[in-house]
Amino acid sequence: QVQLQESGPGLVKPSQTLSLTCTVSEDSITTAYYYWSWIRQPPGKGLEWMGAISFVGNEYLSPSLRSRTSISRDTSKNQFSLQLRSVTPEDTAVYYCVRTWNLIRMDYWGKGALVTVSS
Repeated sequence: QVQLQESGPGLVKPSQTLSLTCTVSEDSITTAYYYWSWIRQPPGKGLEWMGAISFVGNEYLSPSLRSRTSISRDTSKNQFSLQLRSVTPEDTAVYYCVRTWNLIRMDYWGKGALVTVSS
């Protein structure tokens, strides 16, 4: 059973950078055709796909967040990470890391990490 676990600070101040890491077990982030995504859900709102990193390390970002977002990976630790710069309270959300087959089918999700942006 593939497992994903988000980790990082639960509170970030406005204008700072939100950083989260997803640790993957029972699968390798280099497994062909799997993409490793970040998805968020603000309170009372729907899910928003933020971006993904592919099995070969290519980065795919949502156009609406591209200017503030970076996704990277550490294959030696089997982890991938999200950085969201210049955050505002509107970035408060539960952030999920998700395994996605070919950017089509999302099959395994982390439990989610609540990040609050507040001074």
